[in-house]
Amino acid sequence: INWSPQETRVAVVETGALQEIHVERTLERGLVGNVYIGKVARVLPGMQSAFIDIGLERAAFLHVADLMSSVAARHADSDQANPSPILPIEKQVFEGQSLMVQVIKDPIGTKGARLSSQISIAGRLLVFLPQDQHIGVSQKIPLEQRESLRARLQKLALDNSNQGDSGGFILRTNGEDASDAELSEDILYLRKMWAQIKASSLRLPPPSLLRQDLNLLQRVLRDLVNEETQTIRLDSSEQFALLHAFGSEFMPASVSKLQLYKGERPIFDLFNIDEEIAKALGRRVDLKSGGYLIVDQTEALTTVDVNTGGFVGARNFDDTIFKTNLEAAGAIARQLRLRNLGGIVIADFIDMVREDHREAVLDEFRKQLSRDRVKTQVSGYSALGLVEMTRKRTRESLAHMLCEPCAVCEGKGIVKTARTVCYDILREILREARQFNPREFRVVAAPAVIDIFLDEESQHLAGLSDFIGKPISLRSEGAMAQEQYDIVLL
Repeated sequence: INWSPQETRVAVVETGALQEIHVERTLERGLVGNVYIGKVARVLPGMQSAFIDIGLERAAFLHVADLMSSVAARHADSDQANPSPILPIEKQVFEGQSLMVQVIKDPIGTKGARLSSQISIAGRLLVFLPQDQHIGVSQKIPLEQRESLRARLQKLALDNSNQGDSGGFILRTNGEDASDAELSEDILYLRKMWAQIKASSLRLPPPSLLRQDLNLLQRVLRDLVNEETQTIRLDSSEQFALLHAFGSEFMPASVSKLQLYKGERPIFDLFNIDEEIAKALGRRVDLKSGGYLIVDQTEALTTVDVNTGGFVGARNFDDTIFKTNLEAAGAIARQLRLRNLGGIVIADFIDMVREDHREAVLDEFRKQLSRDRVKTQVSGYSALGLVEMTRKRTRESLAHMLCEPCAVCEGKGIVKTARTVCYDILREILREARQFNPREFRVVAAPAVIDIFLDEESQHLAGLSDFIGKPISLRSEGAMAQEQYDIVLL
């Protein structure tokens, strides 16, 4: 873990190789998930909403539908044909009232944060609803498994509660295959977190922050650390002390794995992590055998193309293809984790003639993907021989987090050639000459474009000048991108 005041970076390293990278920037941390004790500033019956002072610059917004009593009424009436109407907000809250609320939407522009009075606390496997008694299962888990999982969770919630404990739980998608011990650990963690929030609400005056949603360091202990984790190295003594205190209270099993890194070299240099991050932002991924992958991320899906490159190590071409595809299966699985690519993924392995080779590559691909903590599903080969799969979206991809569309090509990844731009300019001069009657046309463009006009296209430029009866002058502008140009009428 590399910590600095402006940014926290977490690298997951397995067998010496970087597998995942997580980044959190201090200025980009939102308020969603934070729990406050607020004070009702204004009630607006016409909008069925209220403004709540939670200590921010602007009052936050609470709609009647997000009040706990309204949520509870909807749950109670969910099976009824004619649900009872929601009580108007002016009959539920009043100005000056103290109210525990949670941010569900960050403030945007001039709008304040949006709130809910239904508190929910997310764990690694479960979501805790302290004001509700509902035991639920994520809708993304197959229907046929939900009832047995619900019954199991209900029993575990009962087994891990003390007298006076209440609250409901929802099983998250990544808790589908969790053991009873893992679920019990999450239940205890969430109950302890809620007890801390309640104690703060009794102690602090409104408006006050009761609980800030976990930062990346704390989420490392909650989400990434398991019994297979050997060490957690952190390069900040201040953050080490804070994380040690958090772990001691909520996740004592993780504390023994914490290590403070005191080396002179930057911690990420130990495993060339910055170099690996730079590679993960590129399209091409080289394989040890000489083959390579081309990874393209679009709005709709991600495609991965496998190529043999210079690999000729096997006895015959079939074996060359098979060995390249086997290596590519592991490399693709790693790149999906490292780049955090979610949604639909299409892998175009090199065509294989033998059916046993095709199945072996698919088996290897599934085996490598099984190490991914994010849920994946492989559909097998399509009619066109492409491997189709999905990977659950959990957060922004690495490229979306660290990069932005190129200002020159506007994210296309390509720009017009200098010759194409020359011809665009010639056509535009002709168009302008038909509408206006200047003394002279001056072309201001990138050096590469001007060079072509002075050399290969000089005859065409002179011919156009004769045709329109006006001189055309050229000016090279080094600050211009290749596609940029100006035609000045003098």
